[in-house]
Amino acid sequence: MKKRIVALGAAESGVGAAVLASKKGFDVFVSDMGKIKPHYTEMLDRYGIAWEEGRHTEDLILNADEIVKSPGIPDNAPMVQKIKERGIPIISEIEFAGRYTNAKMICITGSNGKTTTTSLIYHIFKAAGYNVGLAGNIGRSLALQVAEENYDYYVIELSSFQLDNMYEFRANIAVLLNITPDHLDRYDYNMQNYIDAKMRILQNQKEEDAFVYWNDDPVIQKELKKYGIKAKMCPFSIIKKEGMIGYIADGQYVLEYPTPFNMEQESLALNGKHNMYNSLAAGITADLAGIKNEVIRQSLSDFQGVEHRLEKVARVKGVDYINDSKATNVDACWYALESMTSPTVLIIGGKDKGNDYREIEELVKKKCRALVFLGADNAKLHQFFDGFGIPIADTHSMKDCVEACYRFAKPGDTVLLSPCCASFDLFKSMEDRGEQFKSFVSSL
Repeated sequence: MKKRIVALGAAESGVGAAVLASKKGFDVFVSDMGKIKPHYTEMLDRYGIAWEEGRHTEDLILNADEIVKSPGIPDNAPMVQKIKERGIPIISEIEFAGRYTNAKMICITGSNGKTTTTSLIYHIFKAAGYNVGLAGNIGRSLALQVAEENYDYYVIELSSFQLDNMYEFRANIAVLLNITPDHLDRYDYNMQNYIDAKMRILQNQKEEDAFVYWNDDPVIQKELKKYGIKAKMCPFSIIKKEGMIGYIADGQYVLEYPTPFNMEQESLALNGKHNMYNSLAAGITADLAGIKNEVIRQSLSDFQGVEHRLEKVARVKGVDYINDSKATNVDACWYALESMTSPTVLIIGGKDKGNDYREIEELVKKKCRALVFLGADNAKLHQFFDGFGIPIADTHSMKDCVEACYRFAKPGDTVLLSPCCASFDLFKSMEDRGEQFKSFVSSL
């Protein structure tokens, strides 16, 4: 009798897992409580995979041998609770896909910077002519690529939610950028639970593997003492200090290991302190993978950046508009504000994930000309920021938000969308929020 795999959630990861499971001869079923996008129903039909939408039929789910759960579905969802009561194993799509490929896995996680770093590493590997796929939280699902492609390397952005349901999967190069409060609503508002999820990127690593991490992150430093790490330790810092594999010194970007390398800091495509970390992590990873110095140098200088991450949208009447819709936590907003060099009109708000705005308090007071709140409920923002003596506008649509910014901003200013929050109160997604911002700015 065929082993039965059920994919819970029918977006990129769930459908990719279903396709791979079907190709590997499993009895496959896909279930989604919402409406499935036509693109995915067509794919499921093309592979002859049974599916349902708008409901979870218990009889068709609780007879599974294994459940592949989409990362967006929380553990407290009623169906997930029933699956756990039955003792049916729940895994992530990444865990499932990893069983069916011998490709080298380059895995990147962190609270901030992971999309930029993942994209930059992929850019370098492609420029080097490597046979490489881009997967995880970005690009096509790993499972679908394993089903349909034959790559030698995968560069994978991993969220804490994906790491939660990974057990046997092994990263050949694990990159950990930072750990700051995020998604605490999914972790019982317990920071240690979130930290533990991030540290899972180290599990199963062997002596021939590498662990690339930001040395100056206090949370990472504290956690490392708890783990018997077998992999080669590759710490980096933006200042030169003993033991660092990579650092910035005297205007030079320097890698010490495995192949010594340096280039002018001014030549790096990515600006801002946070992007120094991202560029160091990417360069070290490429160096570890045996990519030649000249390819690393060229790629670090010609990378185009990531959409919705400090993306320059337009200059209107002397005002720069920047789309940082990917800044869905306070720390990401801190990095964005820290890189601002002109008076800033800051747009914040959305679905709060247990945010502590004290982290950006000083930067807001120092750099912001005005604040524009953009959310269904801005009460928490008013409570924290109203006493700052900075002009504030309260808006509930992107149209009103951009109009308020236009009124506040003066020539030479920057309007920065860096919301600190998830987008799901007013928008379909972070991308939808960024696209709407760009659209309304372009019509000013």
